Amino acid sequence: MSAVPRSDKSGRAEKPSGRFRRMLDRLSTSQEDLESEELQEDSQASGCTRISECADRQVVKVTGTLRTVTLRPRAGVPALEAELFDGTAPLDVVWLGRRSIVGIEPGRKLIASGRIAMSHGRRVLFNPKYELRPLGKE
Repeated sequence: MSAVPRSDKSGRAEKPSGRFRRMLDRLSTSQEDLESEELQEDSQASGCTRISECADRQVVKVTGTLRTVTLRPRAGVPALEAELFDGTAPLDVVWLGRRSIVGIEPGRKLIASGRIAMSHGRRVLFNPKYELRPLGKE
């Protein structure tokens, strides 16, 4: 027996599987990677589109966690901006004409739907329909 992982026909090494290996992988993975993996699983389970797969002008339904929430005026109009992250990519969510929205705060999970726009190379969702996820399920 050899301690070296066997390689398949394509020349790539197979990752040893088993309970000990999974535990070791989990312990050696950073907290950020674990959270990203959990968010991706949640997105897939809820039937939402992954943010990384969203294209310009596409109508989507996405879910994730709000990383930041800021008040940033746009053309003299108040705008509440939040960064939504689903484990694959960030998405800027903007509510025009709003200074605050109850429940929209960093760390909160939500589902948002609307049409994606591209602004300065970033995906943006303006005035989306949204649903706050229950706090008990986080």
